[in-house]
Amino acid sequence: MTDNISVDQVMTLDGLFSERVRRSPTQAAYRYYDQTSEQWSHYTWAQMSHAVACWQTALLKEGLQPGDRVAVMLRNCPEWVMFEQAALGLGLIVVPFYTEDRAENVAYMMADAGVKFLLLEQSVHWQEVSEACSETEGLKRIVLVDTSGANVYQLMDKGLLVALINWLSSKENGVQHINHDPHALATIIYTSGTTGKPKGVMLSHHNILTNTAACLQIAPMLQDDLLLSFLPLSHTFERTVGYYMPMMCGASIAYARSIQQLQEDLILIRPTVLVSVPRIYERVYAGIQAKLASGSAFARWLFNFAVDVGYSRFEHQQGRGSWQASHLLWPLLKKMVATKLMAKLGGRLRRATSGGAALSAEISRVFIGLGLPISQGFGMTESSPVVCANRLEDNVPTTVGKPIPGVEVKLGENDALLIKGPNVMLGYWNNPQATKAVLSDDGWLNSGDVASIDEEGRVKITGRLKEIIVLSTGEKVPPGDMEAAILRDPLFEQVMVFGEARPYLSVLAVVNAVNWQKVAALYGLDANLANSGQKRKVEEILLDKITEQTSAFPGYARIRRVALMPDHWTVENEMLTPTLKLKRNKILDHYSEDIAHLYSGRH
Repeated sequence: MTDNISVDQVMTLDGLFSERVRRSPTQAAYRYYDQTSEQWSHYTWAQMSHAVACWQTALLKEGLQPGDRVAVMLRNCPEWVMFEQAALGLGLIVVPFYTEDRAENVAYMMADAGVKFLLLEQSVHWQEVSEACSETEGLKRIVLVDTSGANVYQLMDKGLLVALINWLSSKENGVQHINHDPHALATIIYTSGTTGKPKGVMLSHHNILTNTAACLQIAPMLQDDLLLSFLPLSHTFERTVGYYMPMMCGASIAYARSIQQLQEDLILIRPTVLVSVPRIYERVYAGIQAKLASGSAFARWLFNFAVDVGYSRFEHQQGRGSWQASHLLWPLLKKMVATKLMAKLGGRLRRATSGGAALSAEISRVFIGLGLPISQGFGMTESSPVVCANRLEDNVPTTVGKPIPGVEVKLGENDALLIKGPNVMLGYWNNPQATKAVLSDDGWLNSGDVASIDEEGRVKITGRLKEIIVLSTGEKVPPGDMEAAILRDPLFEQVMVFGEARPYLSVLAVVNAVNWQKVAALYGLDANLANSGQKRKVEEILLDKITEQTSAFPGYARIRRVALMPDHWTVENEMLTPTLKLKRNKILDHYSEDIAHLYSGRH
């Protein structure tokens, strides 16, 4: 059953919330885990509306004016929604931050946006944020959700910091909707930035609403759908697809307790729709491969056979393959293999979406072959974010699909993908020069991604313009495809291909500890990666595995050297962005000595 709200009916994002409350007051809107009672609970839409009104009452006491910027640094939870809806209804501009972001990043963004109000989650963040606040003129209030922690109350006597429990009003006078202009600025979302300072992407109500509606046309959600939300709401992919899409159609959302408890929450919540980035699928895939590697030869054969048959059925259903007699075995294979895997994802998924980065064709093939209809799309913060997506009935995993309704794409200089539509941003906050560099006078947004478009209009992303490696021979190599190919081998957990202005390509690699022990035992090596006496042999083994996975690439793209890294790249050690993308320049700088050795001619 569908109950989609149209863009014209509501005009603004807070108008969308209000209309959903009117249509579905008693329906469960958001599920969450109550730490006090240690059980799952929920808010209905009517209860959410009451809460939003209480948040507005408290915000109004702060003397904020329409157009003021207010920031939220909070994990995914109903309070995130309450705050944003309260702020939008008062004409305030919401600026989301990642909870794990670095203090200097937060300081820069707060100063750049002129933030006047900050909703902060934990007291452990306070010391770092307080240093940022000392450099931020105009900040009037910090509201702290969790006040547990040493000495936090001593910091409240300055008047800037207040506990949520003391700040939030228990009285309300109904939800206000001050702004009625759909083209007004709704939010400033700072790009995480793999290089340089983050830029504040300005998105209007209309930008996000039209993108939400277009996504629903190609990937319908139902009123009885249930999503498990775990990607940060500060990421525009989760905000549009995992927050506003369910609101527009009336579906419910459950907020995962943590990434660490995601596996358990999938089984408990049993979602019907999954919105994720490739890293989650990659982890599940790696777990499957590790289990198969330790199992029997028959188990591996049965698994691979089930995937082959399942994917053959998928190609036949898509109209790209012929019917095969082996398809008759699918009910048995589903029971023996596919159902067991789907049970680990809750057992009720009817569709899954991957975005934010490229998902390898091999991983797509495994999940699709086992019955999970996973579809990949492409987007960017500057486009609210979705540009293209595969439809269930037209799903080509090696592409990101066709443009969504209302959006146009074409290829520009150097095959850069250009985008035009109502979802394209207003520009970068306080940065007209950066805006002019990517947004033409006639509304075409330069994505910075290199792409191709097939005869049917499907888009394939082949690399980033700024990430294209130009070898000293003049050959150009997009590293993303090669990295995805290498990661098909379960030995590798993280890899980065590089070689700018060099005569050949090299790789920095982080290996899976368990799988490395097995490889080391197979070759009679010490599993201790710090053993310098066997570096030459280790590199030979790794290069053989890399070459096996990258054999389909041109000869000039052959990987010649590889160096093992002792530590995983994480957001905390600043090697990954909050959206888990490689900070290539940061990694190159950090491992400059290792890299110099790879090109020194010495082994």
